[in-house]
Amino acid sequence: MKTKTVSVDRTAQGIRIIAMTGILSAAAFVLMLFELPVPMLMPPFIKFDFSDLPALIGAFAMGPICGVAIEFIKNLLHVLDSGSFGVGELSNFLLGAVFVGTAGTVYKFKKNKRGALIGSIVGAIAMAVFSLPSNYYIVYPVYYNFMPEQTILAAYQAIIPSMQSIFQSLLTFNVPFTFVKGMIDVAIAFMVYPYLSPVLHGRK
Repeated sequence: MKTKTVSVDRTAQGIRIIAMTGILSAAAFVLMLFELPVPMLMPPFIKFDFSDLPALIGAFAMGPICGVAIEFIKNLLHVLDSGSFGVGELSNFLLGAVFVGTAGTVYKFKKNKRGALIGSIVGAIAMAVFSLPSNYYIVYPVYYNFMPEQTILAAYQAIIPSMQSIFQSLLTFNVPFTFVKGMIDVAIAFMVYPYLSPVLHGRK
């Protein structure tokens, strides 16, 4: 009887995780649609969104694999309504997976507020660092087929004229922007997670 009860509990837990992953993925997809420009600080083709927030919350509540799954699903949905030929979604997935995967893994082994904070900061740093090679070697070379490299560089030079190369521009603009973007998600997650945690864990 005890074995049967444990089996039923595990099945119920699995169903709950799948359902919550779906809900958080849908929320992430919707948030991804609301991109905000950052005038005077970033070129117009780089925008801010909060779509990593549901994935971060999922990683804390249900583990890093769940967080990465949310990143994958939201980008899979977004590629159907995108003009980036999947490159933007690939970049978003890779960066988001590094962010929430790292944060969720650290939290998994240290399940308290300190562990969540450390994991989040390390995750945001890892995402920012990874954004440099991923943009330089994967994303921008594809975009050069549609927008000349010099045109992209000129967009950065319009903000800081001393920019001499795409690499310098990515290091100066994209890396800190990616870190700040991650930390804003972290701040919001810490504010809302206590209210969402009972629902995510099936206690309400």
